[in-house]
Amino acid sequence: MAYKTIILTLFLFFFQNVYSAKIDSVGILGKLQNDIDSIVNSAISKEAFPGAVVFVSYRGKPLVYESYGFHTYDSIKPVYTSDIYDLASLTKVMASTMALMKLYDDGKIYLEAPINEYVDGLGWSKFGRVTLREALAHQGGIKSWIQYYREVKKGNGNYRRNTLSETYSEKYPIKLAEGLYLHKDFYQKKIKRMIRKSPVEKQPAYVYSGLFFYLVPEIVSNLTGTDFETFLADNFYDSLNTKTIHFNPTERFDLERIVPTEIDTFFRNEPIHGKVHDEGAILMNGVSGNAGLFGNAIDVSRLWEMLLNDGQVDGKEYIKPSTIELFTATQYGHLDNRRGLGFDKPLLEYDAARSSVAKSASIRSYGHTGYTGTLVWVDPDYDLVFIFLSNRVYPNRTHRMIYQLNVRPTIHQLIYDYLGEIREN
Repeated sequence: MAYKTIILTLFLFFFQNVYSAKIDSVGILGKLQNDIDSIVNSAISKEAFPGAVVFVSYRGKPLVYESYGFHTYDSIKPVYTSDIYDLASLTKVMASTMALMKLYDDGKIYLEAPINEYVDGLGWSKFGRVTLREALAHQGGIKSWIQYYREVKKGNGNYRRNTLSETYSEKYPIKLAEGLYLHKDFYQKKIKRMIRKSPVEKQPAYVYSGLFFYLVPEIVSNLTGTDFETFLADNFYDSLNTKTIHFNPTERFDLERIVPTEIDTFFRNEPIHGKVHDEGAILMNGVSGNAGLFGNAIDVSRLWEMLLNDGQVDGKEYIKPSTIELFTATQYGHLDNRRGLGFDKPLLEYDAARSSVAKSASIRSYGHTGYTGTLVWVDPDYDLVFIFLSNRVYPNRTHRMIYQLNVRPTIHQLIYDYLGEIREN
């Protein structure tokens, strides 16, 4: 009898503690959700962005998955979790870097090789002599960006030869906007030439630059004989079932599913909706390695979960674990550069005013931000993925409250605080 009493007592003790922990976890999660709701809704009221989607997964399972606000400030069309956002510079990682990681695995690129080994027409320009490692880590001293849309105009306001035209023709077949058409060879004749001639610092130093990433589609094509979009679909997107991860999304999806970005008043002079926001990318017909990808939160998560899972999903290896470790590691920390290869990393010394992520993000964590108000961050130490999608540039890019309010790092820190609490329970 005494033996049965002891067993029953132990069972009740175990049940009460486990049940209590579950109740506490549910309560803590509810508080986390309420706190995130409060932060995002407050930011919307202050016009940091019209709407947003927040996705968090922990140990491979969704923890938070919520939509907020509307597509625009007219409050007509609400945001749904399935809505498709312009991912902006997340393209640098989710397209360019992943493609280069695959080529690295296949022995087709070498990080210490100069860019001019893989891109035609760069010659021995200073830009062409920057190595892939330096370019990916933004350590080559490459100019930050080029305002291509301004370079195409003469002093009298007319477009330069072989650039843009106000009318459609065989030479100008690509419609950028109403009354604006792109020359069919603009990339070869103009973009590459401007990049080749762009200044490079004499002493390589950390300068965040997108110029190299415009050339990645050509690198992929030169080395594989396959165009950039097809290579990405064949090696990643199709088998990972990321149906909304796509360049030029109106080719596949109704405009209603796509969240608008900016009302352009200086180049295309129309609302930007369903076309890439980045001016350089639209001058590559929407397909570049710098910007151009669109997608919804759940599909974005599939790519980053693959990285978090050592490059494997359902028994298929997409990228070698050693390659992920290499590319997501800080490359030039001794030169005060936090960056990995293509991936962003936490600041070497945390500064709340400058950081896009939580103070608690581990040194092994990595991700990237996007100009339109997007962010993805992965933390292997916590088995955590954080995704924030928004169109903070609507109606124009002067809206910077997302930074002033520290919306994304504040939410990110709340998630770490939550994980700390449930671990204690």
